Amino acid sequence: MRWTLCRRYAKSNMMKIYIEDSSLLVNHSPPQGTVLKVQRLLHVSAAKSRALTTTKTNAMLLLRHCQGVTRVGLLKTQRLLNSVATPSVTGCVGSLCARWGSSHGGQESGSYKRSHVPNWRHALAGLLAGTGAVLAYGLHSQAERAATTMVQPIDPPTSMPIFTQDDVTKHRSIEEGVWVTYKGSVYDITEFVSMHPGGDKILLAAGGALEPFWALYAVHSQEHVLEILSEYKVGELSAEDRRKQQTVKSSDPYSTDPVRHPALHVNSLKPFNAEPPAEILSDNYITPSAIFFKRNHLPVPQVDPKAYQLHVEGLPGAEPLVLSLEELKTRFPKHTVTATLQCAGNRRSEMNKVKPVKGLNWGIAAISNATWSGAKLKDVLLAAGYRPELAQQACHVQFEGLDRDATGTTYGASIPLHKAVSDEGDVLLAYEMNGEDLPADHGYPVRVVVPGTVGARNVKWLGKIIVSEEESSSHWQQNDYKGFSPATDWDTVDFKSAPAIQELPIQSAITQPAEGATLDRRAEEVTVKGYAWSGGGREVVRVDVSLDGGQTWKVAQLQGGEKPQPGRAWAWKLWELTAPLPPATQELEIVCKAVDNSYNMQPDTVAPIWNLRGVLSNAWHRVKVTIREDEEE
Repeated sequence: MRWTLCRRYAKSNMMKIYIEDSSLLVNHSPPQGTVLKVQRLLHVSAAKSRALTTTKTNAMLLLRHCQGVTRVGLLKTQRLLNSVATPSVTGCVGSLCARWGSSHGGQESGSYKRSHVPNWRHALAGLLAGTGAVLAYGLHSQAERAATTMVQPIDPPTSMPIFTQDDVTKHRSIEEGVWVTYKGSVYDITEFVSMHPGGDKILLAAGGALEPFWALYAVHSQEHVLEILSEYKVGELSAEDRRKQQTVKSSDPYSTDPVRHPALHVNSLKPFNAEPPAEILSDNYITPSAIFFKRNHLPVPQVDPKAYQLHVEGLPGAEPLVLSLEELKTRFPKHTVTATLQCAGNRRSEMNKVKPVKGLNWGIAAISNATWSGAKLKDVLLAAGYRPELAQQACHVQFEGLDRDATGTTYGASIPLHKAVSDEGDVLLAYEMNGEDLPADHGYPVRVVVPGTVGARNVKWLGKIIVSEEESSSHWQQNDYKGFSPATDWDTVDFKSAPAIQELPIQSAITQPAEGATLDRRAEEVTVKGYAWSGGGREVVRVDVSLDGGQTWKVAQLQGGEKPQPGRAWAWKLWELTAPLPPATQELEIVCKAVDNSYNMQPDTVAPIWNLRGVLSNAWHRVKVTIREDEEE
C-alpha cells in the first residue's frame, strides 16, 4: 500500500489540498480505533481555508461526520485546535507525510517507530483540524460535485505500474480484459463485469474513463461502490495522460433538469428521485403534480413540442405510423383516467431494516394519484394497422422513451398486448396531468399511463411504440424490477428466471400520525389516516387498523372517488379511523392492513417477502407513537 498522503500545489491565489487513494489512507495498524477514510479530493482557496480553519466548531463537526473516524482523542484534538493555525497545520501535514514515507501493511519503515505513536496521533489530529473546516465547507454541495469531479494532475506514485491511455484502450473486451480509468487510476474490472447485472453498460466504458458514465449514473458515486472499485486497481495512468484528462470536464447532463418543489424528500439528485412528505400525501385524493413522487432513471430530456414525433412500428403489412403532438391530440378522442402510480421500490426502507438491499431507500410515499388525459393506446394501434388476429403472433407492446444514457440507449419497458388493446385496460398516451400539460418530470410532452401496473412500465417522454413477439430487451425490463426469494442473493440471482413485475400487490400505509409522534392524553382519541391500493384494477374493500400491534382490530372508513367499474379500480382509497386512546397505555403500535375484492391481504411481516432488490414491499405498516400524560393529573 502506498502512503503518499498529500501534496500541496500553489497556483495564483489558490491553495489545493489533495488526499490521495480514497479507499483507505490508514491501514498499517495505527493506534487503536483510529481510522481515516477520505473519498473526495479537497480544494479550497487560501482565503477560505484561513477563515474556516479558525472555526473550531466546523472542525469538530468534521470529526462527527467522517464515518471512518471513530476515536481520535477528542480532548487532545480540542487542546490542539486552540493552538494550531493554518501554517502550523501545513507543517504538521508535511511532517506526517515525511514520517509515514512508504510504509506498507503493519511494518515499520523509515523514521516511523512505535515510540512515535503519541506524536502520530497528534499529527493526525492536526491534519484533521486543518482540513476539517474545508470538508465541512464542502459537505453541502458534495452531491452536486459528484457528477463533475475532475482528475487532478498529481504525479502517480511509483509503487504500482504506470500505464498510458493507449495501454488501457487495448483492454476493451472480456477476452483482452476490461480496463477503465477513474480519477487517474487504472482498474481491471473484467471479473466484476461478469457479475454485475448492468455489465453490458459497463463494457461501453471499457478502455476509457468512467467519469462520463458516472456523470450520467451518479448513483454510483457512493462509498460502497468506490470500495468495490478499489479492489480492482492495477496501476496508475501516466502523468501526461492525466494532464490530458484534466482538460476535459464531463458536461453535466442534468443541468437542464426542471426546478423541483422544496418539500420533496430527495432520495437521489442525479437522476432525480424524490417523494412527498408522508403526512401530506393523504391530504388530497388527487396528488398535486408538484409533489407527485418523482422517479427518473436518466436526465430529463428537452423536447420541442413542435418537433415531437411518436413512432408506431411492428405491425405486419402496415407502414410505420408517425404522429406529431398535434395529430395525437386532434386525430384521437381524448380520454381521462384517474390512476395511482406506485414505484416497485415503495417502502424499500423497511426491507433495508431486515437486511440491506440495493436501490433507492424509498419511504412510504413513492406512490401518488392523479388524473391523466390523452389518447387511448388501443385507438392509436388501430390507426397504425393493428388487427385482432395479430394477437396470435404478437404478445407484447414495447415502449421507448426519449431519455437517453451516454451511449444513446433509451429507457424502455413493455406490457402484455392484451392489456394494451383491451377496452377495459384504459392504457393512455397521456399529454395532460391533473388538467394541465404534463410537467417535465412526468414525461412532457407524452407518456404512457398503464393503470394498475408498476410505475416502471409507465414510460415517460414516449418516443416509440413497437408491437412485438418479444418483451422489451431494455435493462429495466430484463435485469431489474423482478422479485425473488429471500434465499436468493447476488451470487445466485438469475434475472432471466423471474417474470418482470406488471401488476402490483395489495398495499396500504399509515400517513398520520408519523413514526415517533407524541399524542396528548387530553385529546382522549387518536385519528389515523393513510392510503390503500391494489394493482390490476382490484378494488380495495376494507382497511383494518390496530392500536395494539395487531392484537385487536377496527375497520377504517374508506374515502375515495366514484364507485369504480369492476376490474377498473385504478385509483387508491384514502382511509381514516378515529378511536379512543387506550387507558393506562404510554405507547401505541398502530398497524394497518388492506383487503381487495379478490380477498388478497398484506403479509404481516417483512422478512418472508424480503428480496435483494427491495421491491414489492407490502407488509403490514407499523407506526409507534407515545402518549404524553396530562401534567395536571
